[in-house]
Amino acid sequence: MVAVADVAAPAPARTSGPRTRGARASRPWGRWIILVLFGAYFLIPLYAGLSFALTPDGSFSLGAFTGLVSAEGFTDAFGLSLSLALVTTVITLALMVPTAIFVHLRLPAAMRVFEGITILPIVIPPVVLIVGVLDVAPSWLKSTPYLLALVYAVLTMPFAYRSLDSGLRALPLKTLVEASQSLGGGWFTTLFRVLLPNLRSALLSATILTVALVLGEYTMATLDQYETFPVWIVVFSQDDAHVSVAASVASLLVTWLLLIGISLIDRRRGRSTPGES
Repeated sequence: MVAVADVAAPAPARTSGPRTRGARASRPWGRWIILVLFGAYFLIPLYAGLSFALTPDGSFSLGAFTGLVSAEGFTDAFGLSLSLALVTTVITLALMVPTAIFVHLRLPAAMRVFEGITILPIVIPPVVLIVGVLDVAPSWLKSTPYLLALVYAVLTMPFAYRSLDSGLRALPLKTLVEASQSLGGGWFTTLFRVLLPNLRSALLSATILTVALVLGEYTMATLDQYETFPVWIVVFSQDDAHVSVAASVASLLVTWLLLIGISLIDRRRGRSTPGES
């Protein structure tokens, strides 16, 4: 007789026991705790600033906010910062969009090198950067405040490049370029009619980050001896601290509203894309 070996019974499938269900149930609480801590980190200083600006004499008043426009030097400083933000945005996008697209298409092996290069403005202190620029810049360029726009374009490079990089990674870039060229489209047609519409969210993110940096940068502007909006806030705080804090809170709220607007545009685009033909 031939002995028949016993076949081992298969191990029972794992079932989600009470411990597994408890671990899964505890994860959302951890996330909520982190969100609450970060929310408190941002909202408590904002609440303190609003409370200080809205109660100049111990009673509620909107005088600090309504008096912003008529405050001495506010219009000139804010106008200069807006002009610098516009010029910086144009320079940044004009330099970074073609560079990011070229790296993704032609030099994918060198992407890590470019990521390292673009992070250098975060490593180099702004004081060192502006002192070096003022030392080598020609006199005609130092006599105009738009020298700051060139330096700000360097500062925004890490943020703009990563916004564009994430947008390009989400696209079938080579497929879009090859399809456009096979239909007779040149590089300008491919860039402006194919790639840029698909990079709308990334461009908006890069733009908002650039504007936010320019409206909040203080060190370079004060060393270059130009009264931009952040410099005006510090200088005017010696005369009226309540109006100065109101200006800081207002600029912060405007930046947040712009970022929320970007997220809403992205969400709306994400919902409408599947239905498009």
